[in-house]
Amino acid sequence: MGKVIAIANQKGGVGKTTTAINLSAGLAVLEYKTLVIDADPQANATSGLGFDPRKITTSIYECIIDKEDPQKIILPTSTPHLDILPAHIDLVGAEIEIINLPNREKLMKKVVDVVKTRYDFVLIDCSPSLGLITVNALTAADSVIIPVQCEYFALEGLGKLLNTIRIVQHHLNTELVIEGILLTMFDNRLRLAKQVVDDVKTHFEDIVFDTIIHRNIKLSEAPSFGETIIMHDIQSKGATNYLNLAREILQKNQMTKIDGQDKTIPI
Repeated sequence: MGKVIAIANQKGGVGKTTTAINLSAGLAVLEYKTLVIDADPQANATSGLGFDPRKITTSIYECIIDKEDPQKIILPTSTPHLDILPAHIDLVGAEIEIINLPNREKLMKKVVDVVKTRYDFVLIDCSPSLGLITVNALTAADSVIIPVQCEYFALEGLGKLLNTIRIVQHHLNTELVIEGILLTMFDNRLRLAKQVVDDVKTHFEDIVFDTIIHRNIKLSEAPSFGETIIMHDIQSKGATNYLNLAREILQKNQMTKIDGQDKTIPI
């Protein structure tokens, strides 16, 4: 039974899709069968894994709205052990279409339940909003990763997201937990970035990942080639960061025997 992790933050540009693509690749390279569900109408995870959203004819939208079998829509990527359930722009209208449906918050869970037994991990890339589709993702998930950018407004709106998670925990998914807060776009040359790291760790302590994602030009380049950072440049700092994050998650979930000083790759 695969672990389902939503990657969510209503702020845009914090590294949600970058994390979905590259964490999934890190898990796949470590030979854990992984599925990415693109739950963002922008379909950036779809394009970032090598598919043109304009050519996608069936997607997560059809699974939610038309009850299409997701097993027939899942696409294998160029990375072994890594598949994607793609998105396209039609998903933007899904929230309006499902608003009056019974159990509208649990429609994605039905989709996830069909496929998660085939995978070790299912990662859901959420849109930058706290709308019904994101609530669906949180309802379907076992845990949530919250990417937080190492910049001035890092904590802005985080309270609203945490409140939404609490509401979902109370009313829709009592098993949902926070997998961790992930600090992204860190530049160790900037005093402000270091201050944000200190502030987040002070406020949230044990739920902050040890791994920090550094600002890295290769991470920005990779999606334009339709590649993960591991396929694009395995020796880059970005690849090392996401492999370390994958190893940290495996250890946290007791899915590896890696321990102590061996749990990370030196940068």
